[in-house]
Amino acid sequence: MGAFLRECRESTPPERVGLPTGARRRTPGLRRAELATLSGVSVEYLTRLEQGRDHNPSPQVLVALADAMGLSVGERVRLRNLSKVASGAGALCPGGLPPERRVRASTRALLDRLEPAPAALFNRLGETLAHTVGYERLMGPLGLLDTEDEQPSNRVWFVFADDRARQAYPDWDSVADARLAELRAEAAPEDPHLAHLVEELEIVGGEPFTERMAAPSPSPSTTGVERLSHPRVGELRLSYERWDAGGQYLVVYLPADEAAAAALERLNRIELRAVGGLGGG
Repeated sequence: MGAFLRECRESTPPERVGLPTGARRRTPGLRRAELATLSGVSVEYLTRLEQGRDHNPSPQVLVALADAMGLSVGERVRLRNLSKVASGAGALCPGGLPPERRVRASTRALLDRLEPAPAALFNRLGETLAHTVGYERLMGPLGLLDTEDEQPSNRVWFVFADDRARQAYPDWDSVADARLAELRAEAAPEDPHLAHLVEELEIVGGEPFTERMAAPSPSPSTTGVERLSHPRVGELRLSYERWDAGGQYLVVYLPADEAAAAALERLNRIELRAVGGLGGG
């Protein structure tokens, strides 16, 4: 962990964080004192971290250092994982019953019947397990279905860890509250898989996530309206209905007004024309 911190510091260009670059600077990256000032961490403590003499930095310290250096999501996750190893927490894959990722045949049949309505099935961690083609047409261009390392896409992760979420959701704050309420309602507080996800989001999501985790969480809504800013059909208002599915939950989106209905129809036509154009080429 210390070596990685030092590597990140020394590879952070001063101009990225608003510091001047002069001819007398002997390193292309940040000096230790500069990073300490930017992050609010003392030089002495940062030195101990980089030298491996402190193995248990708090999530707040890791977030401050990551923010100060402008680390990417991948770098933040790696920093968090290395800190877990350094603290002696053992294996990074938590034990306990894993989140259910199997989809019952009856649920798949239901999703087929719901076409072309946007609908998707999620497990207790917010991982996307199955969805309609209509959901892919709606959410795919927003980035919500993008995945890494062969892991399922996660709608909680997208809201807090993907910069595109704030563009996709004009009412980002209310959506963030809703996603976290779902997460806390679906997964038990002692769930080690929930703890693993929370620890990653503390580093990647920063204050917007940690402040919500520290606050009382309301019960998740089973129905409501969300606004989306879609790159192909513009802004639209969608009603949603949420149903429990035995350790999983199903969310179905419907147009909240005539403008949204027209936008969804237009989106379907765009996709059908694209498929037809590819087939005829």
